[in-house]
Amino acid sequence: MKIILCGFLTSLLLVLISGCATSQPHVTRYAWVTGLKPEKIEHYEYLHSHPWPAINRMIKDCHIQNYSIYEREIDGKTYLFSYLEYTGTNFSADMKLMAADPETQRWWKETDPCQQPLPEAAARGKIWSDAKEVFHLQ
Repeated sequence: MKIILCGFLTSLLLVLISGCATSQPHVTRYAWVTGLKPEKIEHYEYLHSHPWPAINRMIKDCHIQNYSIYEREIDGKTYLFSYLEYTGTNFSADMKLMAADPETQRWWKETDPCQQPLPEAAARGKIWSDAKEVFHLQ
């Protein structure tokens, strides 16, 4: 009886351990670049140091994690670099969901006028230019 019980407990422990060992979700990384208008830097920084809770919630609801925006001055012009990790299965659908959200639209009405698109993005009616990943160490 003791051997059977030990075998059962060992088997149960193995099942529990393997059940707890979750695989990492598939992550797709995205990055973009845009300019930041000099007269809007302070407002843009203020908005992002006080993000609206509904905006943060929508970002997370759209399967985005590790989202960061960096600012850098180059040759007297200020640029923004945005990076995020997407864990969902349909990026396009999640971005449409975000774009349809009234609170997100209100947020973009605050942030979009602060940004100065690069020529390539402006030609397409966009604000952010795609950045190509050339290296990633995990």
